[in-house]
Amino acid sequence: MSTGYREFPAPLGVRHLVGCLWEQVPERAHEQRVVPDGCVDLIFLAEGELVIAGADTGPRVVALPAGRRSTGLRLRPGAAGAVLGFPASELCDREVEAEAAWGARARELRDRLIATELGERRALLAGVVDACAERDALVVAAAGRLDRPGRSVAAVAAELGVSERTLHRRTVAAVGYGPKVLARVARLRRLVALADGPLARRALEAGYAGQAHMSDEVRRLTGMTPVRFLEDATLTAA
Repeated sequence: MSTGYREFPAPLGVRHLVGCLWEQVPERAHEQRVVPDGCVDLIFLAEGELVIAGADTGPRVVALPAGRRSTGLRLRPGAAGAVLGFPASELCDREVEAEAAWGARARELRDRLIATELGERRALLAGVVDACAERDALVVAAAGRLDRPGRSVAAVAAELGVSERTLHRRTVAAVGYGPKVLARVARLRRLVALADGPLARRALEAGYAGQAHMSDEVRRLTGMTPVRFLEDATLTAA
């Protein structure tokens, strides 16, 4: 069954903030499991509702009606705080109506999306991102280091010349959760990106201490065993 999910590049002016734009039109009604990726999404749902989906620390199941188009904008890890205008932690593990966060601005955007042709909705969503906004440079640098196998939060904080407490506070505000969770998400994404092979080898290559460590973290983040999760897992833009 096709999930009808497609990703599109963000406009050049906001690519430092936006990982991708996306659309989804499922062939059949189904429940889709969403796993953590470190990102926050602005989503115009098929029913005409505009929502903001915060960064997840665990799996979330979303009901998707058949043939209903949803259009989204995915903010890169560390961009949410700057783009939203408030700490990303306020949306961690939550999906809220955009109006609750942005008020009249969100109502106006929703009304324009409803009145806009399907092919123009992605551009309209991208237009709400202020190209002058900047991701927290400390968090971006930390995310790049935590994305490498075998890097601890303590070591990364020391390399960047800050305390673990400072790194945690800045990461929570910019991403939605702390650097330890961000490191787990990075390991999960590395695991998905690896070619097929024995699980024990893939676990080490992804940066886990071993297969048991991998199994524990994959279950925590996805609610599934590694074997079951990797059967259908695909790497989405972030």
